[in-house]
Amino acid sequence: MKKNNSIEENEILDAFNSDSLKRSENFQSDLLTAKQTAINTFDRTIQIRIKLTEKEISKLKAKAIEAGLSYQSLITALIHNYTNNKIQLSL
Repeated sequence: MKKNNSIEENEILDAFNSDSLKRSENFQSDLLTAKQTAINTFDRTIQIRIKLTEKEISKLKAKAIEAGLSYQSLITALIHNYTNNKIQLSL
């Protein structure tokens, strides 16, 4: 399905196609800002809720202390490593 462009979008496309666009005076700074915006857009954190027993939380906290982390950071690291195939789950 083709999207209808706005007048401004058509002007930008015309300028691009005719090779008449010019870099901004702050190109490097603008580029870094755009890159950081893209990273922030895709790296947003989302809160989740999970139900664990008090016993499980106590064990997690003990393991986290051994590792020098908060238990929340330990859980985050476990999930990160699992989703990036650095650790495997065996049931």
